Amino acid sequence: MTRTAAFFVAVSLLAIAPAGIDTARAQSAPEIKRSLLLQQDATIAGYQAATMIVIIPPGVREIRHTHPGPLSVYVQEGTLTLEHEGRPTGTYKSGEAVLIESGKIHQGINLGTEPVKLVATLISEKGKPTSAPAP
Repeated sequence: MTRTAAFFVAVSLLAIAPAGIDTARAQSAPEIKRSLLLQQDATIAGYQAATMIVIIPPGVREIRHTHPGPLSVYVQEGTLTLEHEGRPTGTYKSGEAVLIESGKIHQGINLGTEPVKLVATLISEKGKPTSAPAP
């Protein structure tokens, strides 16, 4: 191989190496985990109750979204930062709870260095999606 050809091969490899690293980082980016604990008909006709565990890794935020019914959130571990339509941004620590009203745009954020673990319960009409991205 000539020097010129070797130079172009080396430059080509250097040019694609960062793309491969970025792709690997994107594939291993931490994601929010949701585990459904209970979903059943509520005591109100036409409604259902769903309870889940939500784990938000450090540095991760939910998309801004809404729910079709009230959502109660209990912080089991960590500290949750909550941006909520119509309220100042709040911080909720382990052992604290918050109610998010139906239809309010909100976003949970983990600004800490440890995962945030939440127990969330939603009461909503049967057949409706449990959440929707905010416009």
